[in-house]
Amino acid sequence: MAKKKKWYVVWVGANPGIYETWAECKAQIQGYPNAKYKSFETMQEAQTAFRGGAKLVSYTQKKSKPPAISRSNIISNSLSVDAACSGNPGIMEYRGVRTSDGKELFRKGPFRDGTNNIGEFLALVHGLAFLKQLNLPTLPIYSDSRTAISWVRKKKVKTTLVRNDQNEILFELMERGENWLHANPVTNPIIKWETKSWGEIPADFGRK
Repeated sequence: MAKKKKWYVVWVGANPGIYETWAECKAQIQGYPNAKYKSFETMQEAQTAFRGGAKLVSYTQKKSKPPAISRSNIISNSLSVDAACSGNPGIMEYRGVRTSDGKELFRKGPFRDGTNNIGEFLALVHGLAFLKQLNLPTLPIYSDSRTAISWVRKKKVKTTLVRNDQNEILFELMERGENWLHANPVTNPIIKWETKSWGEIPADFGRK
């Protein structure tokens, strides 16, 4: 029996709107704080619900369970970023790879006296700027760091790392990253990589 078609409304997410597939919907909500979405049986119902707003619809994320996460949900045409840090603080570097085959697209470091969260943030911002240069404004980016995703969403780094002569370059890069985020709207979906379900992110340095 053919699976019945559904329409997915996203009220709160990377790009609110109506989507015809779960994969498109998930790209807008995964890793997005307090995302609000729901499926509907017809396009008319979805349009009415979207115009009415989430408050007018009986919505609870617990009751509206999405399909189980599996590797088939991974968007292969995407960018994956990750960082590695030996110590905390310690020697840090980050990189971005093509999700489909792991081909390295950029790599920066090593930096002295850094942290993994800072590397994850810089990797995300570098990835966003990289895709903007390539004119790929909707290509998804995967990151396994909730902290870095939050910093990018808020356009502000919340680190307790003490600034010193060894890591001055990192603080300059963080400030440049924040400035870039304020000057450039983020259009690429940033998706949390589900390590427990999918294994290590393709950009992982393999040093655990």
